[in-house]
Amino acid sequence: MLESLKSALKVSELRSKILFTLGLIFIFRLGAHIPVPGVNLERFAELVNSGLIFSFFDVISGGALKNFSVFAMGIMPYINASIIMQLLTVVIPHLERLAKEGDEGRKKITQYTRYLTVVLAFIQGLGVVVGVQNSLVNPNVATYIMTALTITAGTTFLMWLGEQITEKGIGNGISLLIFAGIVSSVPQGIAGLAEYLNAGTINVFSLLLLIIIGGLVIAGVVAVQEGQRRIPVQYAKRVVGRRVYGGQTTHLPLRVNQAGVIPIIFASSLLMFPETIVNMFQNSPVAAFYAEWFGWGTLFHTLFYALLIIGFTYFYTAVIMNPADVADNIKKYGGFIPGLRPGRPTAEYISRVMSRVTLAGAIFLALIAILPNFVLLATRIPNIYFGGTSLLIVVGVALDTMKQVESHLLMRSYQGFIK
Repeated sequence: MLESLKSALKVSELRSKILFTLGLIFIFRLGAHIPVPGVNLERFAELVNSGLIFSFFDVISGGALKNFSVFAMGIMPYINASIIMQLLTVVIPHLERLAKEGDEGRKKITQYTRYLTVVLAFIQGLGVVVGVQNSLVNPNVATYIMTALTITAGTTFLMWLGEQITEKGIGNGISLLIFAGIVSSVPQGIAGLAEYLNAGTINVFSLLLLIIIGGLVIAGVVAVQEGQRRIPVQYAKRVVGRRVYGGQTTHLPLRVNQAGVIPIIFASSLLMFPETIVNMFQNSPVAAFYAEWFGWGTLFHTLFYALLIIGFTYFYTAVIMNPADVADNIKKYGGFIPGLRPGRPTAEYISRVMSRVTLAGAIFLALIAILPNFVLLATRIPNIYFGGTSLLIVVGVALDTMKQVESHLLMRSYQGFIK
């Protein structure tokens, strides 16, 4: 990895892409410290630190939520809009046709995603503002609308930043913004652990146990992210004129974690909705009952969270990879899986294998998501929000970005060889 970075910095084109990406990430981190006017930041920070689901989104936004900055909601509305559009592409025939039209169709779907992002950002922003109305200096309708519009504009600007990084920089822009937000909280987390250690709140054994668990989680994330079930595919020979095509053996890679971190984010967003509604009635018996039985970290919440992640993993994997389409494409190019007839038997076999592989990936994602609860019990270290989900995002984005850097270097090597 270090050798790839050194080689990338020597190439002028790649160096400019990396510097452009770092510049936009700096703008993102700068905006995370510009607070929205009219908010009592100390009171709001207490709410975020109270162990609610807000803490998870604060880590992803790089502390922008705790500061209630113009980037308070981060890029989450865009992620939710992208997921919804992908799901609607399967349901609505018009969107399905656009997805199959190539670049022009994808551009239209991207435009629809942007519009949906603005709508979701405003609705979510209004819900957050109403839910934390006790933290507002002057709570009234005008303040609610202006604050919601401000953080909606911040999310829209982040969406534009992410698209610029993807287009002119290196890596996936949206993923890199989430990556930067999580990594930015690492120094603060290390400082917090040092304070706990000096104060005697935790001991050296607890700290060593946390480091060991973190190392094991990183190793597990790399293994699952890179894990594949390779199905052999044989292509028959074809004679076209005087040339012979095909005849080679290749494989169909089925990734263990086909859905990535999307199921965790979608499940977290779904569970955040009732939490936000209950926060509007903090002193009511309903809020007390919800906090006792279904609050963040309780047994029922953890089980429901894990089941949602497993369900969304299967659902999202089925959306992005249709076994029937894969089987048709193999058949179209004269391929077949040894021992199986092309067409329906091939599709059923791929579906069966994908279901088993997805089960392992879904269980892994569920364990990663609920890992902070078990780490808290094992280490007795309070306020651990840099958990398995954050490590999953950081490691996954780092691997994908380095693969893009290496592909650029490989392409340049081929160009040099041709010249």
